[in-house]
Amino acid sequence: MAARKNEKSLVVGLDVGTSKIVAIVGEVQADGNVEVIGLGSHPSRGLKRGVIVDMASTEQAIQRAVEEAELMAGCEIHSVFAGISGNHIRSLNSDGTVAIKDKEVSEGDVDRVLDAARAVPVAADQKILHVLPQEYVIDNQDGIRQPIGMAGVRLEAHVHVVTAALSATQNIGKCVARCGLVIDELIMQPLAASHAVLTDDEKDLGICLVDIGAGTTDIAVFTEGAIRHTACIPIAGDQVTNDIAVALRTPTQHAEDIKIKYACALEQLARSDETIQVPSVGDRTSRRLARQTLAQVVEARYRELFSLVQAELRRSGLESMVAAGLVLTGGASRIEGAGELAEEIFHMPVRLATPQGVSGLSDVVSNAIHATGVGLLLYGSQADYGRAVLTPGGGEAFFDRVRSWFRGEF
Repeated sequence: MAARKNEKSLVVGLDVGTSKIVAIVGEVQADGNVEVIGLGSHPSRGLKRGVIVDMASTEQAIQRAVEEAELMAGCEIHSVFAGISGNHIRSLNSDGTVAIKDKEVSEGDVDRVLDAARAVPVAADQKILHVLPQEYVIDNQDGIRQPIGMAGVRLEAHVHVVTAALSATQNIGKCVARCGLVIDELIMQPLAASHAVLTDDEKDLGICLVDIGAGTTDIAVFTEGAIRHTACIPIAGDQVTNDIAVALRTPTQHAEDIKIKYACALEQLARSDETIQVPSVGDRTSRRLARQTLAQVVEARYRELFSLVQAELRRSGLESMVAAGLVLTGGASRIEGAGELAEEIFHMPVRLATPQGVSGLSDVVSNAIHATGVGLLLYGSQADYGRAVLTPGGGEAFFDRVRSWFRGEF
């Protein structure tokens, strides 16, 4: 059943990230556009490199983010489109072939050919997350994107199959269920982010999306309008923070603040006369260091990260096909000099992207850190499901939730 709020359809994206949990509520307009009407965010300490390591902490963070989004949107959330990431995610390309039943391709034929394509050997500890059609072939005529209604005898599908660790998907499901919510669909995060930051032209021409978060760097490669390769690298913003903490001998929290305010991924962009204040560990006095010293530490880690992305792109065999270059998004992509360093390493155009395609609180969510959250919202709005939100049962229920939220906050 489609959920309603004043006769309007709502959908919710839940980004379960390493540094933060974000819940975004969107209202799907009659013309299919999405207006963001609620946003809740809470720091996450229960995940490491995209995978849950502390159930109770993650559950609490999800609860807080969802309650905040409910308050802002004035609704009650029952189910969500949730994102999943981590080094356990695997992907492969597969094919399937079936006979067309009535000499004309029906929806049933497409379902059967996708079922045939998903019949690939999967390890016992993995489960299939997505079967994403790349193209269809009817009687040797290839390059078909929408085969329904076309005449033919034999239908073939080329698909991209994404699998994830069973335990990781179950743990996210359990955390969400303990918050009284249902997962409509679990979506791989780079696939979600691609809905928010990539244009159709880029997907057609060939593009590599690099989503640099706190715990993981997610990669998705598109050519000819379809997804061809996905991967996850377990190095991202947290490693940069850790490097700064170790090299400058400063507590992790201060290292994070220094990274956000002063870090630069290209040493030559930092002026030699610039200095920064660095708090010391314990009760020692803080020191002043050259910003170039910080840039050296940060540049070394970003060089390693981009080299690993380049190696992954080469391994996929698609490096020569990404004519539109790279799109960088995610919180750790906002660092000064990241785009310039990527251009130097990849020798191709690099664009820094923020989420597009939504209205409403767009000034709040038009930030690279919300790329996955907005992408989940857009993915959910295009899904065939009923919408996932209901209004409160009555005024009392709503104010009870407001009171409990304030008690939790203060």
